Amino acid sequence: MRDLHAIDSRLLNELKSCRAKEYDFLPREAGLRMMESAPTENHSGVSAKCRDARVEELWGLTSFFGYRTQTFVQAVNLLDRFLTIMKVQPKHLPCIGVGCLHIAAKMVEEENDVSPTHELIRISQSKFTVSDLCRMEKIISEKLSVAPEAVTALTFLRLYYPTFTFLSAGREEIPSIGRLEAQLKACLCRLVFSKAKPSVLALSLIAQELEALQFTALSEIVQQFQRHLKISDGELLHWKELVAKCMTEYCSSECNKPDNKKLVWIVSRRTAQNLQANHFSVPGLPTIPEAIWDESESEDSCEDMSCGEDSPCGSPGSDGEGAFFLSTFLHRKKILLEYVTHMHPI
Repeated sequence: MRDLHAIDSRLLNELKSCRAKEYDFLPREAGLRMMESAPTENHSGVSAKCRDARVEELWGLTSFFGYRTQTFVQAVNLLDRFLTIMKVQPKHLPCIGVGCLHIAAKMVEEENDVSPTHELIRISQSKFTVSDLCRMEKIISEKLSVAPEAVTALTFLRLYYPTFTFLSAGREEIPSIGRLEAQLKACLCRLVFSKAKPSVLALSLIAQELEALQFTALSEIVQQFQRHLKISDGELLHWKELVAKCMTEYCSSECNKPDNKKLVWIVSRRTAQNLQANHFSVPGLPTIPEAIWDESESEDSCEDMSCGEDSPCGSPGSDGEGAFFLSTFLHRKKILLEYVTHMHPI
């Protein structure tokens, strides 16, 4: 096993720099405590349960539009920071959440990949208007520092990870970065993880996964990072235990059980009439003779509807890539259906 000192010193300096900046992008602790103590049926403030539900919806929208993990993490960071400095009524939370996602998408995604504002509102099934969303984005931008990208747990996760792949030198099959990012997204759906320092949360994710896989040699690298960033044993253990608990509950059968939520497609009256008319005018299709069925061709002709991101529990995730219309419409529909059916509060 190679020693951490063999890594380029620029990485260690970058870690120190990000460690110093992370405090500028932390939500206010007082605001987080207010959300935790707020009752669920609170009409004058946002509760933790209400916030968590909104973050899960942002995760679904991120998956639906094929946005990157970084977009989702940035959106959650903006949302938490805004909620902890402003007194927000629950009825305004949908507009705030979508506004944070749209701001994050414009910061992270390519310009051509950012969903139009009206499309984002329509797919989120929100009741506010485009002008409402634009005004909310302006308020968020004025209250928060959104020009530079925030230093988040994803920032540290992507800094830590290459070190483990380099030092393992192929002798240990370490968890994929996609799996770790999926676990991070699952954790961010809980308000409690907004209290963690990004550098500590990212290292806790890696440490918990390595411990579960019993990679003792690689766990020593965690300790070296810990010493370099001056993270105490107690702090790392605390968040590692919370991560393990979150993953256990996330992977449980109770969490994965469908909750019978239904996806509602909103169409115009004209479209609905056309759909009803076309229902009665579908021509009959000829029967395909079984004798001409070629098994070798059937395998190649099937469209691959799987997606590439790892899930927190190792199964395929829910993020997709590509444009929204035409060729990938069915792909998007499948992704959102999977989200509505299987994604539940952790």
